[in-house]
Amino acid sequence: MKTEIAPIFVDVLIVGAGPAGLAAAISAKNAGVESLIVLEREQNAGGILRQCIHNGFGLHRFKEELTGPEYAQRDINTAKEMGIDIRTGVTVLSVTKDKEVTAISREYGLQIFKAKSVVLAMGCRERPRGALATPGTRCAGIYSAGTAQKFVNLEGFMPGRRVVILGSGDIGLIMARRMTLQGAKVLACVELMPYSSGLNRNIVQCLQDYNIPLYLSHTVVDIQGKERLTGVTVAKVDENRRPIPGTEIQFDCDTLLLSVGLIPENELTIGAGVDMCRTTNGAVVDDCLQTSIPGIFACGNVLHVHDLVDFVSEESTKAGKAAAEFAMGTVYTGRAINVKEGAGAMGVVPQIIRMNEGEHAPVNVMFRPRAVMQNPYIVIRADGKLVMSKKQMICAPGEMINVTLKPEHLAMMQDAAEVEVSVTTEKPE
Repeated sequence: MKTEIAPIFVDVLIVGAGPAGLAAAISAKNAGVESLIVLEREQNAGGILRQCIHNGFGLHRFKEELTGPEYAQRDINTAKEMGIDIRTGVTVLSVTKDKEVTAISREYGLQIFKAKSVVLAMGCRERPRGALATPGTRCAGIYSAGTAQKFVNLEGFMPGRRVVILGSGDIGLIMARRMTLQGAKVLACVELMPYSSGLNRNIVQCLQDYNIPLYLSHTVVDIQGKERLTGVTVAKVDENRRPIPGTEIQFDCDTLLLSVGLIPENELTIGAGVDMCRTTNGAVVDDCLQTSIPGIFACGNVLHVHDLVDFVSEESTKAGKAAAEFAMGTVYTGRAINVKEGAGAMGVVPQIIRMNEGEHAPVNVMFRPRAVMQNPYIVIRADGKLVMSKKQMICAPGEMINVTLKPEHLAMMQDAAEVEVSVTTEKPE
């Protein structure tokens, strides 16, 4: 005999209780929503920040320097004071286009939620070794940088003593310093590209301050070891990222940490039938962070990988407010203007700006440059007509660019069919 599961009706349901989910929940509650549930698969709220014990968080949002756990705890405390229902240890199995969410947990069993609006805030995961096609044995001692960070900072386990790091993403750079402080010898940080993919401050504070060499335009071409890693071979690569014979360097090590990129956790998003962006690997959203399905919103690293958690919180605050307004009857319509990537720009978010009647609130456009550039211009055009340009001293793919379109800029775009964002060293006319 089949047993029917009675659905739980809720105004706003948020998937994920990391920094994005917490900020969205607080914002939705502040907007007046009473029926609000946050589902988190881990046993504790806070997301990845729980294991990021280094400082440098909160400078933009709180105007002070915090560690990751301190930053997360502020939102956890606020959510608790507001009486927000955060359910941990709950795994979401599916989200449908009708905003029906199926979840399972040890405490609650199988549950079905029917929401008026859903906020997707699942964060991201690390790219694994299998995605790299690096030759060599499948020995122990190879970890993603985030896994090693969890071992050291949360579980008190030291992954190894002689370390090579492949990739110069921020987690890898931070782990170079962390492993050094724990007594390991970090032999090198190896980066395939001719520039680092991490923040410049992390290159200085985590590598240069500890005399850890950074090999740009290099990659690991062989991994040695039967049961445990015994060494890696590194070689220089050409402009096509192919190893150059005769440039090999041998490192004897017992640990290889991979910091080779982050992937948004978008299985639920795809399952809901949301339109996806090939560049960001996240959902296509408008300036209210609404996806192609009305009432489903996305924010944080599940939408596009950020470099600062402060920007995750800012974006998610907007998504939470919009989700609350949708649940209370606001429908986001208006003529859609497509925002596309021009020369030198990649991963532009939002991909759609909706032009409503009356004065439009400012719109933040975020993206990354495709290459390191000195004295570039950030240029935005509407149907080929210059809307704004902004000169910067330097830009690099490791740091996001955030441009605010003010009401006067949006007024110039009122009748446009398409907006293009580009980065160029030539002065726009």
